[in-house]
Amino acid sequence: MGKGCITATKYFLFLFNLLFFLFGALIMGFGLWVLLDNQSFIAVLQEESDTLKVASYMLIGVGSLSMLMGFLGCLGAIYEIRCLLGMYFTCLLLILIAQVTAAGLIYFQRDLLKQEMASIVNKIMINYTGENKTADTAWDYLQKTIKCCGWTGPGNWTENTKIKNSTETLYPCSCRNDSMGSEEALSTSGLCKSPTPQWPVYPKGCITSVEDWFLNNCGVILGICIGVAVIELLGMVLSMCLCKSVHQEDYTKVPRY
Repeated sequence: MGKGCITATKYFLFLFNLLFFLFGALIMGFGLWVLLDNQSFIAVLQEESDTLKVASYMLIGVGSLSMLMGFLGCLGAIYEIRCLLGMYFTCLLLILIAQVTAAGLIYFQRDLLKQEMASIVNKIMINYTGENKTADTAWDYLQKTIKCCGWTGPGNWTENTKIKNSTETLYPCSCRNDSMGSEEALSTSGLCKSPTPQWPVYPKGCITSVEDWFLNNCGVILGICIGVAVIELLGMVLSMCLCKSVHQEDYTKVPRY
């Protein structure tokens, strides 16, 4: 490989690793958001399931590892250190294999994941009290925001302990459909008293809105996944080309501090 090609490869690899470092920071930030967020559907699932917490820690770990790899890749590219380039290629290959495996598991276990999600949400509705618990607040926020009620429909709320044992006709305030013209309390959390046996709530379950969101954004999600895989493959090719062009180690290039 000519000197000009080696130089071009080196700086392309440096730029790639800079992007990879920023991508790792983005993954780590997303993991932190999943772990700390308390006002979205993520918080609802996280409150009742340890699976999401484990996933958030994994995202933070993957993001940190990606940032470290990006730094080492930049160092290996600029100073042409074969051992760093080889280690970088191996790590990228392992990450790519792990991503493909995770995607396959999610795809083939999607029905099981859907059942687990429904189980978590139903448990939250059964134990709902409206006393500002993280899961209760997040579920109220979701129902108000996307104008839905229950997971598959308002009927899910009939299993709520307080509603079932009350002599009054109670319904979740966050489900309240203003278009039905009810004049009762305007609270947006907790349980409200219904003036009629029929609840003045939204008829649509939240699962429909969640699935619609995934379907509407499926192309974007798939495009991001394919883009990440292509970038990783490009990084592997560049690192291997540069590694082959470096015939022997020259540690005098490594800066001393």
